[in-house]
Amino acid sequence: MRTMSEPSESGDPTPPKTTDHQKDPPQKEAVADFETAIDAAGFGMFNILLLVAAIPAAMSAVYETSTMSFILPSAECDLQLSLLDKGILNAITYAGMISSAVLWGYLSDTKGRRNILIVGYAADTICVLGGAFSQNRIQLIVFKYLGGFCMSGPFAVLMTYLTELHGRKHRQRIMMLVGTMFSIATLTLPGLAMLILPETWYIRIWTLSLTSWQFFVAITALPSLLGFVLFFFFPESPKFLMSKGRNQEALDAFKFMYHLNSRKPKDSFPIKVLANEVIVPVKKHAKKETIPTEVKLPTDCDDPQQDPESQGHSKKSSLRSGLTQLRPLFTKPYLALSLWVYLLNFCVLLGQNTMRLWLPQLFASINEYENLFSGQSQSTSICNILEYSVNRTQSQLEAVTQNDPLVECHVNITPSTYTNNLIVAGAGFVAYMLAGFLVNLVGVKLIMTSGLFIAACCSIGMYWSSSAASTVALASFFVTMGSISATSVISASVNLFPTSLRTMIVSLEMMVGRLGSLLGNIFFPALMGLGCVPPFLMIGLFMLAGCIMAAFLPLKNKAALK
Repeated sequence: MRTMSEPSESGDPTPPKTTDHQKDPPQKEAVADFETAIDAAGFGMFNILLLVAAIPAAMSAVYETSTMSFILPSAECDLQLSLLDKGILNAITYAGMISSAVLWGYLSDTKGRRNILIVGYAADTICVLGGAFSQNRIQLIVFKYLGGFCMSGPFAVLMTYLTELHGRKHRQRIMMLVGTMFSIATLTLPGLAMLILPETWYIRIWTLSLTSWQFFVAITALPSLLGFVLFFFFPESPKFLMSKGRNQEALDAFKFMYHLNSRKPKDSFPIKVLANEVIVPVKKHAKKETIPTEVKLPTDCDDPQQDPESQGHSKKSSLRSGLTQLRPLFTKPYLALSLWVYLLNFCVLLGQNTMRLWLPQLFASINEYENLFSGQSQSTSICNILEYSVNRTQSQLEAVTQNDPLVECHVNITPSTYTNNLIVAGAGFVAYMLAGFLVNLVGVKLIMTSGLFIAACCSIGMYWSSSAASTVALASFFVTMGSISATSVISASVNLFPTSLRTMIVSLEMMVGRLGSLLGNIFFPALMGLGCVPPFLMIGLFMLAGCIMAAFLPLKNKAALK
């Protein structure tokens, strides 16, 4: 009996097979999509470290576009700047951003978010330092253009990268925190200007002459340098990896996030298999019933890693992938929506960046005007300030070009010149903190529309400003509401489009918005010569148009990433 039963129990292969079959279905049921996996990774130390690394990265974008506006009053004699030259220096960075938007969008959606961040911030560091050593306005314009060319990619990718490394519960709030980082930059920049620009430093090294405004520009390269170094320590976006079929790498990224957030071993991550999200972008081609053609496009990006000898063929496939990637933007589901978002961002950034970049010059004129007419009954209305600023710039330029020893180009910069800029930046910082708590309650759409409406009213109301205090108050409300609205437009765009188009949409959207910034900064000094009504009326009307367009965006709160 025992000899009969023992072989039958130990030699029967059936029981092990049945137990193996019983373990297979749970593995299939455990397949998780991106939203499930990112929620399982949790929120903790990884996210905190990521946001800390994002602070200098976000600051570098603000520094790249805003530095010129602070040095214009200090450098107008050294660089022989006219009003139009000042407008060009404010706008040229946006020209560089516009010219590289499509390139960066294609590279980030095909080569990865993290790589673009590292390369972009390294290149921007070099360009900022080149601008600091510039000896004339042509050299400075060239380096600012190149800096804008390099910064366009990291700026758009940073938004997408942060969004794709947070679950839907925290996503909208994270975008508002990015706005807070921008506010930190706008707060530290006038602080640096207050410390450095009033100094009369002058150093000559061989043929290079370095003054205080050049030291100021050189210091603003630090955030880009920190961004370049810090992003080496973070993984690629798992959403991007999943969209390319690189699920094992995505799973490793999730495990890394889970390990830091929960302090548990990576192997204890509850999700073992990720869903195949490769087919989603080309789902409409499924009628041919040829699965390889569906998967071929996304997986071309993996072939060079698996077979290094196939890199020549992969470049053609990658280019074909990029062209195919653009095709949905010109088809019915996304064409009208993308054009609507582009036009909205054009209006918002034209108003926001024009006002923001001319405020340091305006406040410097207010400070100088008050010191010049202190004790007199002169009104510090916005119209008087603009008239004084236009006339003063023309007289300074004439003094430089005449080479008359009796006529001197004089720069009158004191720490109090930048006090009003600190007030505006402080107001923006507080408002962003409040917006970060309100966004989950009322949604991005309401914050965006109300912010644009308030900004439009502030811009038009500046015409009736009769004192420096009221001008600063209106400017603070305008810049605060405008910057919150500009960040909200990007956040809305990320939620409206699928991941295969997301960075391309943001890049094109920012390209159109920067075109508005460029045009606004060139038109503003031209309109200043016509009087005090046209420049502020132009800004107010564009912000009001943006408010109307934002009201009709098809947004939902806490929407899952497509």
